[in-house]
Amino acid sequence: MADWTEYSKPDPDLVPHLSKLPTLTFSKETLPEIRKALVEATPHLQDALKSQLPPDNTYRVKDYNVPVDGGEILVRSLVPIPQDAEGKTFPLYVWYHGGGWCIGDVNMDDYRLRSICVDLQIAVLNVEYRLAPEYPLATILNDSYAALKWAVENASLFSASLEKGFIVGGISAGAHLATLVAHWARDDAFFEGRKLTGQVLQLPGVVHPDAFPEKYKPTLSSVEQNKDAPILNKAAVLGIGDIVGAEPNDPNFSILLAPNHRDLPPAILQVAGGDPLRDGGLLYDQLLRESGVKTKLHVYPGMPHGGFNMFPGAGVYQKWESDYTGGLGWLLSGATLDAY
Repeated sequence: MADWTEYSKPDPDLVPHLSKLPTLTFSKETLPEIRKALVEATPHLQDALKSQLPPDNTYRVKDYNVPVDGGEILVRSLVPIPQDAEGKTFPLYVWYHGGGWCIGDVNMDDYRLRSICVDLQIAVLNVEYRLAPEYPLATILNDSYAALKWAVENASLFSASLEKGFIVGGISAGAHLATLVAHWARDDAFFEGRKLTGQVLQLPGVVHPDAFPEKYKPTLSSVEQNKDAPILNKAAVLGIGDIVGAEPNDPNFSILLAPNHRDLPPAILQVAGGDPLRDGGLLYDQLLRESGVKTKLHVYPGMPHGGFNMFPGAGVYQKWESDYTGGLGWLLSGATLDAY
């Protein structure tokens, strides 16, 4: 069995920052307060990235209302404005935000995605799915999948060519949604001839602690090892599970338990060493590889869940960004580059 406990030891670059980080207490009672705090914090997080935004004339932004079962959801498109050719088309990147399936919106990652759009010349569709507990997990999953299908049917609206690349990605709960729709799309005739070509899985939440497979339990120690971690601790992981109300052993929730992971698109995984979710992500990478899926794995020792956002001046943030954009480049190359 693999021993991943060494990854909890923080990178020296992180040590001065860790004691300054908050810990979120997730429960149905505290959820309104957490949502309010996130709305208030988002502009400050965006301010830190404002200086890195590409010029306004290098991309365009447009919001769409996508019909879904029982209503509609917002998706935000970001499309490069090329300087060299009219009518140019781009690969497509469909993104799902994080937030434990119960907080968040398209604004969370908006500024970072604008830079990705221009730097990599890729059309981006940022999905705002409905949230728990107001909506059950089935609604969240169906919203996410409906947005992916809508993107295929309306690719021309955002100058996308799926033949140039068709990638799904997300962070935390969003990574779960990205790989969940990748599993569904693999088996759906709707996507015949327009298959996904890549996955970006950042801080993936892929298995509930109460659903750890018996075979791998000795390996999955991070929930206990990092039970008191800043930002997201064990109590928060369990509290989010209670908010979502999903059955831990449901493979649509704990996607690591899916019957098989064969024939999925290549994936990049970014896993935080100080995260209670760490070992689920590392095991998922292992299972993908064993199933013949190409992966690129990056681990950040001692980094808490989502911590890279809290210290953009630290070296680990620069490495995270380099691994992210390099990984997208690897996926856009058809996962043929030996290194990046």
